[in-house]
Amino acid sequence: MNELPFRQVHLDFHTSEAIDGIGSQFSKKQFQEMLKLGHVNSITVFAKCHHGWSYHPTKTNEMHPGLKFDLLGEMIEAAHEIGVKTPVYISAGYDEKTAVKHPEWLVLSKEQKIDFLRPGYHLLCFNSPYLDILISQIEEVVQNYDADGIFLDIVGVRLCYCHNCLAEIRKAGKDPRDDKAILELAEKTYANYTKRVEEAIHRIKPGMRIFHNGGHIRHGRRDLAFMNSHLELESLPTGGWGYDHFPLSARYVQNLGLEYLGMTGKFHTSWGEFGGYKHPNALRYEVSLSIANGAKCSIGDQLHPSGLMDKATYALIGTAYKEVEEKEPWCRNAANVADIALLSTESTGFKDSARVGKSDSGAVRMLLEGKFLFDVVDLEVDLSKYKVLILPDNILMTPVIKHKVEKFLQGGGKVLATGASGLNEEKNEFAIDLGVKWICENPYNPDYFRPHFEIDCFENAAFIFYGKGQKIALAGGTELGHREDPYFNRDMLHFCSHRHTPNSGRNGGPGIVESKNGIYIAWNIFEDYATSGSLILKKTVIYALNRLLTGQKTLETNLPAQGIVTLMQQKDENRYVNHLLYASPVRRGETIEIIEDILPLYNINVTLKLPHKAKKVYLAPQMKEIGFKQDGNTISYTVPELECHQMVVIDY
Repeated sequence: MNELPFRQVHLDFHTSEAIDGIGSQFSKKQFQEMLKLGHVNSITVFAKCHHGWSYHPTKTNEMHPGLKFDLLGEMIEAAHEIGVKTPVYISAGYDEKTAVKHPEWLVLSKEQKIDFLRPGYHLLCFNSPYLDILISQIEEVVQNYDADGIFLDIVGVRLCYCHNCLAEIRKAGKDPRDDKAILELAEKTYANYTKRVEEAIHRIKPGMRIFHNGGHIRHGRRDLAFMNSHLELESLPTGGWGYDHFPLSARYVQNLGLEYLGMTGKFHTSWGEFGGYKHPNALRYEVSLSIANGAKCSIGDQLHPSGLMDKATYALIGTAYKEVEEKEPWCRNAANVADIALLSTESTGFKDSARVGKSDSGAVRMLLEGKFLFDVVDLEVDLSKYKVLILPDNILMTPVIKHKVEKFLQGGGKVLATGASGLNEEKNEFAIDLGVKWICENPYNPDYFRPHFEIDCFENAAFIFYGKGQKIALAGGTELGHREDPYFNRDMLHFCSHRHTPNSGRNGGPGIVESKNGIYIAWNIFEDYATSGSLILKKTVIYALNRLLTGQKTLETNLPAQGIVTLMQQKDENRYVNHLLYASPVRRGETIEIIEDILPLYNINVTLKLPHKAKKVYLAPQMKEIGFKQDGNTISYTVPELECHQMVVIDY
């Protein structure tokens, strides 16, 4: 299987039958000129859209009524003439034309509600005759066109209560009112869909790339991930994913052994926006974030119904992809270097008290801002290569997790556990030795933390912690800070001031404890950070991690908090590549975070502890050597200027 291209465009084309003249201004020459302007070497072109129309002559579907020629074929031919790959897009879960004709094939919730009064699409069930139709449409495209892969959209494990699903459950002798039975069928239905798709495609084109897009790669579900030939991490920062989602997703999938790309968009907001454009600096930063995390790049666009490629879009994309093109040699076959493993809450099946993802995203944000090298892991990862394992907020000790953690500790690793993490499944005692004894869930929320260590930029104080907590006592550990109770919890009978009750000065027991196995923090500190973003939370975790990594930290830098740092190793090239990024997203409107101005930073210091002696240190792609100091296994250098993204290469 050929290597994934670095510079892809994902070209949407969801076009209503109410629009005529589809593709009327399409020009092979103009299409090619725009791809060249954008420095694009792969473009996902469309065979079938969410509306249900095909964009090529078809015997298995209906061509868009406003289209008079083979638009798919013309795009493939035009791209291939200039050496650009063409994976082909097929809308799988959405097919509104079919949904209207066959509402009995729709995915139904328990409430059985279907709304055709509002504009939008309706999910189709793969446990209906629709699947056979979809497979025939896929086969037709693969048979008739020189596609470089198939991208299937709007798919995943769907809980469905349609008559087909309920009948199948009853036929199997199970109760359709049983949520477990519904979930089992949903898993079976999705597995059957992916199996049939793969069989159909590979029967015609053995080894062709296939990707099933559900908008998020589920942590801990490697079986679902490996139903794909590669992964495309849909993560549009302005489209609801935010700037924290991609690093979280990428740090997880980089351990799976699959090629992957990061998918952002050119839009100011999200998919389907015509006339909306990101600032060029935002797109530069987002593609740089992809390659700094070991990913190839994809940028979403949507073609105008006329078929004319938008010059402003491809000039915008070109500003970003020109830089990526220059950097590619230092990004191929690169593996992330990490000191810390963050065990994903999502991967274990435990839910946050708010929603899945809060603890994980809060932890990733702290690790990025603290400039730690880390991976996001599931229970299938070999933990022995890490120095510290983070158990964020809600990781209860099932037999499998307990065995994994204890083996890690026996090998000399240290644990940072927070909140309920480390407790048994009944949540009534600690199942691993963290130097503490569980008493009860802390009755006060919020309450206060008084550290027994100095925190830079703060005088000694009692700091408000909003996260849920556990009340504990020492059991062999050393107290690094204690909790202070408020006078009382705020309720209708007892309240004080505007928000919460002040601290009473009364010692509420240990808050942070160090033991031979690591450090325990008695609050859901990561979930709290994701929600409130309080500086003291981050400072507390950074203190704990630096203490656990004393003398073992691979990288240290003075890069500011909003900067991102990674260290990749290209073993085949005998070199490390240190990625440094800096941009400051700002809020515009109600929900949109944007990047506009990128200010240069100067004299960024980096110190690395590596098992190899450095032969040369230089900036890439500039190929400019910089001075460095080598003291044993410690290498130090200064990056004179950082503007958006800079790679520093250490040859050994």
